[in-house]
This record gives sequence, C-alpha cells and structure tokens, in this order.
Amino acid sequence: MEFLPPAIDQYAGVHTEAPSHTLAALERETWQEVLMPRMLSGHQQGRFLSLISHLLRPSYVLEIGTYTGYSALCMAEGLAPEGHIHTLDINAELKPRIERFMQKAGMKDRITLHIGDALDIIPTLQAPWDLVFIDADKENYCTYFDLVVDTVRPGGLIIADNVLWSGKVVDPKHQDHETAGLRAYNEKIAADPRVAHQLLPFRDGLMVARKLA
Repeated sequence: MEFLPPAIDQYAGVHTEAPSHTLAALERETWQEVLMPRMLSGHQQGRFLSLISHLLRPSYVLEIGTYTGYSALCMAEGLAPEGHIHTLDINAELKPRIERFMQKAGMKDRITLHIGDALDIIPTLQAPWDLVFIDADKENYCTYFDLVVDTVRPGGLIIADNVLWSGKVVDPKHQDHETAGLRAYNEKIAADPRVAHQLLPFRDGLMVARKLA
C-alpha cells in the first residue's frame, strides 16, 4: 500500500483532520489484538469516507466487509438525521468488538451488523442505497456490484477499496484469484455506462463510481 514516500504520507496525515477518540482507540486495539490489521481503513481513508458521507448526507448506506467497524463508524458521522447503515461481515468472532465500539461511538441504533455471507444477505435488503462501500473478498467484487447497482439511487456512490492491491493489478506476473478479480472489477466499472467513475490512487486505491440516471 505504500505508494507515497513515507514523509509525504506522514505530512498528509498531519494535515488531515484527526479522528475521534473512539476511532483512535479502535484503530489502536485492532493493531494490537486482531489478525491482519492492515485491513483497517485507518485515519486518512476514514476521514475521506466521513467527508463523502457528510457531502452525500445518506439515508441508506450498505457496507460489504465490516472488519472491526472503523469504516462504518466513519460513514455514520455524515448520515442524514434518519439515516442508517447496514454493514455485512462473515467473521462472527469480530461481532462483540464491533458492537462494543458502535456503543462507545453512540451509533448502535444507527448501524445494523449482519453476520453471514454477503451474497446471501444483500438480496434480502431492500433499501435504495445512497452509498455503498465494498471492502470484502476481492474475487467477488464484480458480483457485489451487480447485486447492488440497480438499487443505488441516481447520484449515489459505490466505492470499492483495494483496487490497486499494492500495485499487483499492473504487474502481469500476479495472476492469483484476488488480483484477477480486482482487475476485472476495474475494467467492469470503466466499461459500465450506468456509472461515472474515478480510480483514486489513494492508500490502496479507491474506485469511486457515481450512479447515473
């Protein structure tokens, strides 16, 4: 993920709004106690997701891939007064930690955590989504997009994380399922007339797709 020189990345972080004490505690605890802490959105990406949420003021948010709940809490900061987030993860072991930090952040009533296979859960959720954040198993990104795109309102956003995959997407010697899935996703979004899109070379790459009318 380290595309920028460390000094530049540190400078950007210093000049980015600080997270809340609850988010800082969640990030610290994730790095200390949870496997694969690099999966956490973290400070700069979290502030970006919060900014996007504040700009959209979404009523309905879908997150595919909760991990320890950091990104969900960031997006919850910009919800409309009646807004709600549905966040999905397959790892039941993370549920107590996620719910504890949702409570600490005062967001337990505004975020619903679903544990299970996202491919099964998504079709049961009927909300017209204002914002979708995809950050789960990379080989299924295209399938997740197909499941949600017709239920995103015009002007709504679908944001997918890790689309540069530490640079592997541009290196032909990487042909594993995850890298191939991310290449396919990027190509799919670039060719889809239903969305306008921008691939941001930010952290590990964010593909931002805006649903057209």
